[in-house]
Amino acid sequence: MLTPLARFALALALLLPVAQAPGRAAAQTPVPAATPLADTSQRADPVHKYETPAGPAAASKRPLFRSKLLRASVVPAVLIGYGISTINGHGFYSSYDTRKDLQRHFSGFHNSLDDYLQFVPYFELGGVLLAGVEGRDDRLNVALVVLKSEAIMLGSVYLVKTATAVLRPDGSDRLSFPSGHTAQAFLAASIVHTELRDKSQWYGVGAYTIATGVAAFRMLNDKHWQSDVVAGAGFGILSAHLGYLSHRCRWGRKPLGRDVGLMPTWSPGGGTGFSVSWRPR
Repeated sequence: MLTPLARFALALALLLPVAQAPGRAAAQTPVPAATPLADTSQRADPVHKYETPAGPAAASKRPLFRSKLLRASVVPAVLIGYGISTINGHGFYSSYDTRKDLQRHFSGFHNSLDDYLQFVPYFELGGVLLAGVEGRDDRLNVALVVLKSEAIMLGSVYLVKTATAVLRPDGSDRLSFPSGHTAQAFLAASIVHTELRDKSQWYGVGAYTIATGVAAFRMLNDKHWQSDVVAGAGFGILSAHLGYLSHRCRWGRKPLGRDVGLMPTWSPGGGTGFSVSWRPR
């Protein structure tokens, strides 16, 4: 039999490897090289880039089990479903069991790191891009995806919170399910993983590790149940996937802000500082 603390660690550890699955599932299918007779005018035109081509290939549709929407929904559905199954005293290791074990081993624990760590994956992405590492999309399209994903996440989390009215562990209000902090952290981590996975999988590993830490702190601070943080991770990942899947018409195909420079400056009268330069292409 596993000890209570071991069961809690196992439940948390499940978030990290499962969260990595979306990147592999959402990987783009390699596009075959164009034949010499292919028309390349539309490929260079962003207006027609995502139009469905005419001909016999357009008539054939992918089976449902191979659709991008289904594949993007599998992991979030598992996380949200598991979270729902452990609400209150239900499930193999329920939310009540988790809180009881946390109170026994981490009594009196409190910090506010989760309020800041939820946004750290975005700072990771910004720092990597400013360092010259090119992501999957240019700066403008990344910003548009982030805005759409954030709108989806905030709207869905708010609606579910108000509809379910689950009481928080500390009894402060009835907006416990799902965890907004955890959803925010896993949304940002999913965007980091999607943008940088072609450069290195470790960018995503670091972002998802931070997001998992946010989920742990929300429970340790007695602000959320186990069910809240697991479902919150699902909402965050799903929102990022929907943001990318709905981003069909892209603007600014040329890189925006690639030539950004940051240099330290010093002057006898003004002291030290930094200067930022940007040369648009």
